[in-house]
This record gives sequence, C-alpha cells and structure tokens, in this order.
Amino acid sequence: MKWEGNRESNNVEDRRDGGGGGGGFVGGGRRGIGVGSIAIALLAGWVFGINPLTVLGLLSGSDPAPQVQQQGPAHKPPADDRMAKFVSTVLADTEDVWKDVFAKSGGAYKEPKLVLFRGATRTACGTGESAMGPFYCPGDQKVYIDLDFYQTLKNKLGAPGEFAQAYVVAHEVGHHVQNLLGISAKMDRMRSRVSETDYNALSVRLELQADCFAGVWASKSNESRHTLENGDIESAMNAAAKIGDDALQKQSQGYVVPESFTHGTSAQRVKWFNMGLRGGDIKGCDTFNTRSL
Repeated sequence: MKWEGNRESNNVEDRRDGGGGGGGFVGGGRRGIGVGSIAIALLAGWVFGINPLTVLGLLSGSDPAPQVQQQGPAHKPPADDRMAKFVSTVLADTEDVWKDVFAKSGGAYKEPKLVLFRGATRTACGTGESAMGPFYCPGDQKVYIDLDFYQTLKNKLGAPGEFAQAYVVAHEVGHHVQNLLGISAKMDRMRSRVSETDYNALSVRLELQADCFAGVWASKSNESRHTLENGDIESAMNAAAKIGDDALQKQSQGYVVPESFTHGTSAQRVKWFNMGLRGGDIKGCDTFNTRSL
C-alpha cells in the first residue's frame, strides 16, 4: 500500500502513556471466565456490537486484567512512531474520501477522532478494552484502537499486510459514516423492540454495511491516489475472512453458534467489502434491504 509521504490527520489522540484517558476502577488478579469477564463480554455485545462469545474467548487467557488509563491531556503521537503515522495517514485518507462523498450529495462530513490506547480507556460508551479489538463509539464519535491488535491480526489471526491494517480503520470509520447518516440511531432504537436473536441479525447487516463502506473508501482512494499495490486487495479480503464470526468462534471455542453472530460470516464479510470496492458507491451498500447477504 502506497501511503508514505501522504497527509496525516490531526484528529489522532494518543493515550498510550495515560494521556486523555479517564479515571475509574482498576481490575486486579488473573483473567478467567468469571463474572467480570462475562460482564465485559456483555458490555462488548450490547454497547460496542461485538459478539460476547468471541470476547469470552479472547478473555480466557492468563494475562492480568488491563488497567483503565488515568486522566491527562490528550496529545499527538510521536513523530517517529511509524505505526501511529500509518493509521494517521489512513485516517486522513478516509477524511478526504468521505468529505467528497458527502459534499457530492449535498451534505457535510464531520470527521471522527481516532484514539490510540493500551489496555483500557474511558469512552462515552463505557470502558473500552484492548480485548474488544478496535471499535467505534457513537457517543463521542471516536474510533479506538490498541495498535497491538495488528500483531494479533498478523500472528494469531493470520492476516498480515498494511492494507489489511488500513481495512480495520476504514471499517470503524464506516461505523462513523453510519452514525452520521442516522443508521446507528435507528439500530439503537430497535434494541428494546426485538429479540436478542433478531437484533444480532440486524447487527450483522450493520457490520456488513461498514465492510462495504470500507470497500467504497478503498475504491475511491485508489481512484484518486493510486494507493493500491499488488496483493493489497487479497490482503484486505484475507483480513475480512479471518475476522468473520464463524472463523473467530471456531478458533476460540471449536464450534459456531450462528444465532449469536453479530458481524457476519467470513464469506459475507468478503462479499460486502468487495461490493463496495467494485461498485465504489454507498448506494450499493444497502445491506438492510437485501434478502441475500
């Protein structure tokens, strides 16, 4: 992926040394599948839209529970931090793409913030943990990511490559686009109106649409900047496949529970990213009004 030398976003907050976080409880002891882990899993599923079974699998290791970072002034990442520079550049590219998309439809794009953190940090949606993976909080319109996730993506999930990493950021920004379009609010209103199984099915459509939006970004970015190199598309497709609900559940527990899916299968995630990439138009990302996902 060609990204070096391109504009970096000013909307990145670095909390990795404790800056910009919030005070709160500090977990102790070793991790296990206990009440605390279940509570975190339920929070992830209810607030962040992450499959609780997946989170429980991630929390079942023996690492110490992460501490919530203490409050301090937010600041920009160090200039010599290559990975922070990379995500800042990807974020800037999403800003340019979505600003143009919104402008062409007569709207205005409000740029999200991207927060770098370690362990755990306060958000408007509650306490976010690294074990949840990257996530978007509509309450503060910020994308949160622990950059160590990219090592997990590469080494544990088998999805290496810079464009795979860019896809992760673009997917979360896709949730921000949904928030601006009012789609997230509609989903939130449905929580108390449908069963958990039905809401999970709606969540799958929401996530697949974010995948499609990530594909739209990739299409338009390449069209204007020629950012894609040989192997990049395959890298993103592989990443989409590796983080499908079926793939993650098989890896964490050895079997799948389809009615608990919240993000879609590997095949569905690949399909909808590709839909956005090939079509390059958000009109082709209407996952809510299609029969076949």
